[in-house]
Amino acid sequence: MDPLISLTIRNRKPWFVPGEILDCEYQIDCIGPKAIQAVEASVLWTTFGKGDTDLGVHFFERRIPEDLPEGDLRELHRFQTVCPESPLSYEGELLSVRWCVRVRLFPIKGRETSLDIPFQLGPTSQGGPRRPVRPEVPTAENNDSQTNSRRSSTGDDED
Repeated sequence: MDPLISLTIRNRKPWFVPGEILDCEYQIDCIGPKAIQAVEASVLWTTFGKGDTDLGVHFFERRIPEDLPEGDLRELHRFQTVCPESPLSYEGELLSVRWCVRVRLFPIKGRETSLDIPFQLGPTSQGGPRRPVRPEVPTAENNDSQTNSRRSSTGDDED
């Protein structure tokens, strides 16, 4: 059975302003505690569109079993970061900037598994973005865009 990553943005909203705290948590299931080499959590942005793809990491945390007294990385883990001033989320014809929270699981055997939850960063006008990023389409597997779980051993970020 493939590992299951459960990832939640605890703030329960898709839009954040610079300086606001992004509060997240994750838990790993369906894998033994001694079968995990490492778990990484990150908050990052990526550009899409014409030209080269850029990626920037705002927050990064790598945990290994030796970091914990019991060595069990499956347990619920919470992390927070202050949202940066830039780059702001943007959806244009030639370029898009998208933010996400990502958790990656590295098993001792097999391929890595990862899960992303997108969010938007920028100033708000009446509670919404100036130029909205295309909304996420709920799937049958997950109709709450702020809580996600996935079981996969493919190593790619698409469901």
